[in-house]
Amino acid sequence: MINSQIRRPHSHSAALMASNTKLILALFGLLITTATVATGYTNHTVGGYAGWFFHSKTNTSATNYTSWAANQTFSLGDCLIFRTTTNQTVIQTYNETTYRNCTTDDAFQYNGGNTDFDQSLTIEVPLTIEGANYYFSDAGDGVQCQRGMAFKILVRHGNGLPPSLNQPPPPPYVEAPSDTAQSPPVTINGESPSLNNKAAVGGTNTGVMLCLLLFGVTSSLMTLIW
Repeated sequence: MINSQIRRPHSHSAALMASNTKLILALFGLLITTATVATGYTNHTVGGYAGWFFHSKTNTSATNYTSWAANQTFSLGDCLIFRTTTNQTVIQTYNETTYRNCTTDDAFQYNGGNTDFDQSLTIEVPLTIEGANYYFSDAGDGVQCQRGMAFKILVRHGNGLPPSLNQPPPPPYVEAPSDTAQSPPVTINGESPSLNNKAAVGGTNTGVMLCLLLFGVTSSLMTLIW
């Protein structure tokens, strides 16, 4: 009779531990799902291992970039990573005619901040416009583009733009006031500019929010276990 009374609390404790374990697994599963949705953006290395290169001796691109793009899924907030050198250029346009003609009309060039010849560089291009996006290299008077260094992608909406990319355009330039006239402080939506203003620093940091969420859930789980 005494042994039976001793075992009952132990059995109840084991059941409680099993119940807590199930709860822990469920909460972690929910946390992982939430984190995946919140950070569901992909970095695409253009050309994969081949990178973004052109072989001048053979007049060929390092890989078939059209085929590479066809095997990818692109969404708003994703990023194209061009691993290349200054021997190639990165031109972006939304104009199909510009793309087909391998010209720089109605296009934008990324230079990665390095203009010296034959220097390694990595260029990151965020995808901020839904629909058709075109990329090519116009080096060699357009020869690289004509010989395969060009590709088209279709950008889906996906999760939409993250806060860091979904910001209003900056205010128009205003000339500084002269010494004889002093203008009042500039205000934005009725508030003075501040380092604590989220709009001023590029929006909420998703990574920080996820870390805080993970810390809170972990603390709660530890309380349940003990």
